[in-house]
Amino acid sequence: MQQNREFPAPFCRLVAVVSGMVIGFAVLMPVSVRAVYAGVAEVSIYIAPEYSGKGAGTILLHALIAASERHGIWMLQSGILSGNAASVRLHEKCGFRFVGYREKIGCDRYGTWRDVIFFERRSRVVAWEEPAEK
Repeated sequence: MQQNREFPAPFCRLVAVVSGMVIGFAVLMPVSVRAVYAGVAEVSIYIAPEYSGKGAGTILLHALIAASERHGIWMLQSGILSGNAASVRLHEKCGFRFVGYREKIGCDRYGTWRDVIFFERRSRVVAWEEPAEK
C-alpha cells in the first residue's frame, strides 16, 4: 500500500460538536516530511474540560485511528504532558502503549517546563514490516 505523504489532509481533522458548540478536536500531523517517515503521524487531541470523561475523547480518537488507517498511516504517536492522567487513560484505552519520556521539553501555558510522555499505536490493519536483522 502506498503511504499518504500529504499533511495536513482533510481526513485527519475531526471535531466533536454538542448543541452547535465545538467541544473537542483530534488532528494528525506529520512526524517529518522525510520519506523514511511516510505512514507515521502524530496525534493531537483536545476535549473541553466540562466534557472530559463523557466519551467524546474515545469517539474522536477511534474515528481518527480509523481515518488514519484508511489513508495508509501505519503508526500513530502522541506526546502527553506529564500529569495529564485523563489523556494517558484515553490513549491506553484506544490501544496506544507507553514508549518513553523526555525531560522538560514541553512548556505549558503557565510557563512551566514539563516532561512529555510518549505513546504509540501500531496499526493492526495497515501492513508494516519489522526491520531486517543485521
